[in-house]
Amino acid sequence: MEKNYDMLKLENQLCFPLYACSREIVKKYHPHLDEIGLTYTQYIVMMVMWEKKHVSVKELGEKLYLDSGTLTPVLKSLESKGLVTRTRSSEDERVLIVGITDEGEALKEQAAEIPPKIACCVALSPEEAGTLYKLLYKILGNESA
Repeated sequence: MEKNYDMLKLENQLCFPLYACSREIVKKYHPHLDEIGLTYTQYIVMMVMWEKKHVSVKELGEKLYLDSGTLTPVLKSLESKGLVTRTRSSEDERVLIVGITDEGEALKEQAAEIPPKIACCVALSPEEAGTLYKLLYKILGNESA
């Protein structure tokens, strides 16, 4: 008797269209991010920084679903560009705090033009985008987002 391998077909995998879609959307960001000198990962870090101003590396990693091995080189690069600072917490020196600089804050103005440009590239109505957003966060286990 032959085993049923239908579950191994690419077309039957939820992970594949999520992966492919993520890559395609990030690709759409590249020309806009190149204009402001950021990679996509640097951009999402800066989005948190524009909102929070100061955040621990641990909290930043949790918010972005990134481990410290991924975050550390991104933060070093952002620091070398003068957009963020990294300092030890005065309460607990094991905790590394990331803070936004004035230059990092100023970049927010240019970055504000990016989301509307990306929205034009995605063939979803606002309602569909909202539904997809909720479903993706449900998959991530964060239904309150």
